[in-house]
Parts: sequence; C-alpha cells; structure tokens
Amino acid sequence: MRKLSRFIVRGLFIILPLVITIELVRWLLMTIESWLSPTLEAFVPAHWYIPGMALLAFLAICALIGFTAYSRRGARLWKIPGRILAHIPGVSQVYGIIQDLFEVMSGENFEDESVVMVKMPNSEIEMIGIVTKKGTDQNDKIADLLDEEQLAVFLPMAYNVGGYMIMVPKSYTRNLSMKPAEALQLVLSGGLGSKKAPNTTIK
Repeated sequence: MRKLSRFIVRGLFIILPLVITIELVRWLLMTIESWLSPTLEAFVPAHWYIPGMALLAFLAICALIGFTAYSRRGARLWKIPGRILAHIPGVSQVYGIIQDLFEVMSGENFEDESVVMVKMPNSEIEMIGIVTKKGTDQNDKIADLLDEEQLAVFLPMAYNVGGYMIMVPKSYTRNLSMKPAEALQLVLSGGLGSKKAPNTTIK
C-alpha cells in the first residue's frame, strides 16, 4: 500500500505541473480567441473564419505595435494608454505592479550586472537580489534617496510574490552572470527545481 501511495504521489508530481501549465496556456489562448473573434468575424465572412484566426490576428497586432514602438513617435504614442491608467486611483497600482513584473521578466531594461549576491552585515550569509536603481541614476525618486555608491536591490522571497527592497553599498554586492528572470525563477522556487542552474560566474 505504501508503494502504491508513493507511485501515486510521484505520478502527481509529474502530471500536475504539465496539466496546470497546459490549462493556463489553453485558458489564455481561449480568452484571446473569444475576445477578438467577434471583431474579426465582423470583417471576415463566416464561411472563411477558422478557429485560431483571432489568435493569429492578436500576434500580428502585437508585432505591429512592437514594430511601431521602435520609433520615437510610436514609443510616445504607446505610452499614452499607460499614462492614462497611471492617473486612475486604484487602477494605477495594479497596472504599475503588472508592468513592473513584465519588465523584470523580460529583462529588457536591465543592465548586464543587474543580478547580485548581497552579503548581510556582520554575517557570512548572502542573498540573491536584483538591482533596480543606482545612486547615479538621474530623475528617479528612489535614486534620489541613494548615495552615489549605493544600490537599491530587490530581494525576492521563495514561494511568494513578495520581497524586500533594500539600499546597500556596492561593496556589499558581487555581480552574477544571470538574467533577472532566471534569478526570480531560482529564488521563487527556493532552489528546489530540477532545472540546470544558470551560470553564476562572478564578474
């Protein structure tokens, strides 16, 4: 009986991540399809419409927006909706958190030395963190609170969406060859995942 229960538990650990991932992807695709299909059907004859066309249209729209955002005018234009949402009480906080999360996961606005190992004062303990601001940054509220030799570092928490933002001297940090998204995945899982560890060579 014990062996059977072990087999079941082991099977659950293998199957559940697959099922949950597939269901989340399916839910996302179906949401996009149901959201855009009525609009697309208004322009495409019913006998021409094929399920999945709305998803392809959505990807085409994303590509078009991404292309136009590379120009100065386009970048300014696509900032307008975000600025509007940023001025709506309640909505601005939600939008800001989601935007920051996507920014961290994409890693586009981070420098190569964004992931650091932070040494705790008077201790041999170190924690993985992500540099969000530097004391040398200009026109930034957080950077204005820092000295030139200080960094604002976000310390994510394992199995949680929370974390701490601390201000530390540069001398308390050492750089890691790791992308912010990799660092978040590593810390949020508590290091228990089976994925091969990223390169953590000190720069």
